[in-house]
Amino acid sequence: MFQLIKQLDRRGVMGLNSRNVHYIGRYNPRHLFPLVDDKLKTKILAQKAGVQVPELIGTIEYQHDVKQLDQIVEGLDTFVIKPSKGSGGKGILVVAGRDGDNFIKANGGTTTTPEVRRHVSNILGGLFSLGGRRDIVMIESLIHFDPSLSQFSHEGVPDIRFIVFQGFPVMAMIRLATHDSQGKANLHQGAVGVGLDLATGKGSKGVRFDQPIESHPDTNAKLADLEVSHWPEMMELSAKCYDMTGLGYLGADIVLDEKRGPLLLELNARPGLAIQIANMSGLLKRLQYIEDGKAPSNLSAEERARFAVDVLAKI
Repeated sequence: MFQLIKQLDRRGVMGLNSRNVHYIGRYNPRHLFPLVDDKLKTKILAQKAGVQVPELIGTIEYQHDVKQLDQIVEGLDTFVIKPSKGSGGKGILVVAGRDGDNFIKANGGTTTTPEVRRHVSNILGGLFSLGGRRDIVMIESLIHFDPSLSQFSHEGVPDIRFIVFQGFPVMAMIRLATHDSQGKANLHQGAVGVGLDLATGKGSKGVRFDQPIESHPDTNAKLADLEVSHWPEMMELSAKCYDMTGLGYLGADIVLDEKRGPLLLELNARPGLAIQIANMSGLLKRLQYIEDGKAPSNLSAEERARFAVDVLAKI
């Protein structure tokens, strides 16, 4: 065990205690957490900052308003229903089409209007929210992800997770939906994580259930062939999230829409550590480089993104 700990230390792998105490506890003021724990607040904040997000079609706040759902989605074949305070992809319902009076889900299955209303009611009751608190239902436009990624994701939209420290993107991975993850880009539910080169957006290692893999389990696409387009825009958008929230250590989840380009999906004040497994590399060396004052100060988001590409990617 001692040898394993020494090996992890040499690779700069950050553990849970270090993340919680030294980075989240030190750099994330608790009064700012609601800005990212509530997806509706995050969306409003992003819109004010000029950051592109998926279109908000409508919201439902109270149980007696559940009947308004039919009016909100009238004439829409596709949309997404999600809890404002949900986490880990729980409670998200993706409607990919209609079949008469029924709705077609992302995995090809169907659900009825009463079932969708019941799902909305469960969200309002806090079934999927952090701490079981009363929640708000968000209805958003469906993201049509860039076709360059179509062979790498199955039944769902891939997203790119950035870890941002003091405004600098320090590590990135793409999370790819699978049949087992029910079309959700959630690693705990069976999605695939692929480490991304911070300088280019090219894929490297792949991991699923903490085990290395080389191909997507459903499409058989080689993960090493993956390359995310619009990479400079992605990097700059992630850097802007620091200016937008004031959180020194955060996770930024970005999707690549076919027509609108990079869109901010959500933020996380307590991002997980699996990104290190996907990249087969630790976070600490890059974080400590910035903490040691070696990164320039007073840079714009664009300049911080460029510094990450030119310098941090090589550490």
